Amino acid sequence: MAKDKDKKLNSMRILEQRGIPYEVLEYDDSTRDAEQVAELVGLPAFMVYKTLVVQSVATLRPFLVLIASDRQLDLKRLATAAGEKKVQMASHADAEKWTGLKVGGISPLMLLDKNPTVYLDQPATELQNICLSAGQRGLQLRVPVSPLLNLLRAKIVAVSRADDTPPG
Repeated sequence: MAKDKDKKLNSMRILEQRGIPYEVLEYDDSTRDAEQVAELVGLPAFMVYKTLVVQSVATLRPFLVLIASDRQLDLKRLATAAGEKKVQMASHADAEKWTGLKVGGISPLMLLDKNPTVYLDQPATELQNICLSAGQRGLQLRVPVSPLLNLLRAKIVAVSRADDTPPG
């Protein structure tokens, strides 16, 4: 994996402009599974957050949801939190088309100019830092939760369940 250690992404520039500290964590960019990413960067899965692109079934309006890599999104809970009748995961193709980023490298930090609606799963508020994609596969950013919430204007919601918990 040949990476340019000095390459700076817009996500990093934005954090620097806002005075938000961050740490860059690199991993093999062929890995797209968030739990595997957690293992590769040496962090527990509950600290590594994946960015999911979800859309309203009625309007197809997309929004972003950040949940820990060891959790599953509960679409019914999210629909309720979003004030929608029903929501669905965007297809990989639709997610990439809307974000301009590759699945496995989607980051809300890279999409601030689109002013997306961002939902952050409640367990993140119990942590000092979370790790999220820098906007490119192979790069994660460890960022403090509180300033990240403010920057993203994220809405705190309880929309996930443990991998082994049935939906509902």
